[in-house]
Amino acid sequence: MAEKIAVVLFNLGGPDAPEAVQPFLFNLFNDSAIIDLPQPLRWCLATLVSHRRAPVARAIYDHIGGASPLLGLTRDQGRALEAALADRGELRCFIAMRYWHPMSEEAVLEVKDFAPDRIVLLPLYPQYSTTTSASSITEWRAHARAVGLDAPSHALCCYPTEAGLVEAHAGLIRTALNGVKGPVRLLFSAHGLPKKIVDKGDPYVWQVERSAAAVASALAGEFPGLDWTVCYQSRVGPLEWVGPSTVDELARAGAAGLAVVVVPIAFVSEHSETLVELDIEYRAIAKAAGVTGYVRTPALGVGAAFIDGLADLVRRTLDGGAALCSHRGGRLCPAALNGCPHG
Repeated sequence: MAEKIAVVLFNLGGPDAPEAVQPFLFNLFNDSAIIDLPQPLRWCLATLVSHRRAPVARAIYDHIGGASPLLGLTRDQGRALEAALADRGELRCFIAMRYWHPMSEEAVLEVKDFAPDRIVLLPLYPQYSTTTSASSITEWRAHARAVGLDAPSHALCCYPTEAGLVEAHAGLIRTALNGVKGPVRLLFSAHGLPKKIVDKGDPYVWQVERSAAAVASALAGEFPGLDWTVCYQSRVGPLEWVGPSTVDELARAGAAGLAVVVVPIAFVSEHSETLVELDIEYRAIAKAAGVTGYVRTPALGVGAAFIDGLADLVRRTLDGGAALCSHRGGRLCPAALNGCPHG
């Protein structure tokens, strides 16, 4: 008899209506992985920040119909992954969003009703961070324990240079580069993090750099001398964030008389950071900075290479049987990065 497999897809989540914006932001800032303060201080700060930021965030979501498209796009990815894994018998994908519905508490109950033999925990964050994958998996495990969901689980922590991921990005970039006239710079733009989190050993920046280098290497034969760099977007608050910023890189490209192709290297689905920040806000900044052309590659979505890569990851995770693995099996990160889940 074939195994019953549950694949849990983790992502950030997003408000599904204007009135959900403030509670979504509260959930985000009330996460100890985001704001490292004891309760009730974190609750008080999350209440204050979410109240102050809600009008700005609602204006951002107004550009895309008042709600995040992330849940629908993640459902599409889940269906595509189920189809790609049809050979694994009874396999079903479930969605656990971190800061808005359906959250882990709801997904755990759905998985328990499904009664799987084994569970694969698959973050839709290719690059591991204590603020994303770790937070989601920790939350999942707490709710699973609370309801007695004790089927063996296998967590895939990261896949920053997985072949399908690299191929998918390279294909989209290839199309973009072939449509740009004149000298061009490739900007691999990732969501930023406060520098203090990275300084504590979070491996996210190191993994983002590995992703960008792998994609650039895949393109090097067709585009010799390819000009590329990694940069970071979405800075908020007074803390120092990792750099260089995407805004600064746009200014640098403009001063050099270059066009840019912007690649959302850490996002696998479209959401406000791509559809509004990159497509609207940064496009206007680029034009004002003198950038000669601005192209943004799409997020990976349900692209065949990406979904096939995820399917291969699920197969290898199940066949390997480890409770925790990367796309290469063991630890990827240098020993100095103590935020790596492999210890």
